[in-house]
Amino acid sequence: MGSDIKIRKATGTWVVRAGGAVLGESANALELEEGSLPPVIYFPRSDIAMAFLERTEKSTHCPKKGDASYFSIVTKSTVLADAVWSYETPFSAAAEIKDHLAFYAGDSVTVEQL
Repeated sequence: MGSDIKIRKATGTWVVRAGGAVLGESANALELEEGSLPPVIYFPRSDIAMAFLERTEKSTHCPKKGDASYFSIVTKSTVLADAVWSYETPFSAAAEIKDHLAFYAGDSVTVEQL
């Protein structure tokens, strides 16, 4: 199980922004590759301004990583529903992403290397 999951320290410093605010910056981000899916950057919770995040009721299950919990991003101008996810008790194949957060990048959320 999880043989196609690869997790490594992401090169350089990464930043996540939403609603004109910097939510976090990290030199300790992880990059997760899973099969042919695009890589996902996971930020340590300690590097994210958790005051911008509000836990939601949404959850999903991945047979390789486990159960994901979701958060909305709350800014002065908008709420970006379920824009953040976290595997709080991941399976052993993805144990390194425990206590990390990933963001759905798009028009309202950017995840980029500095």
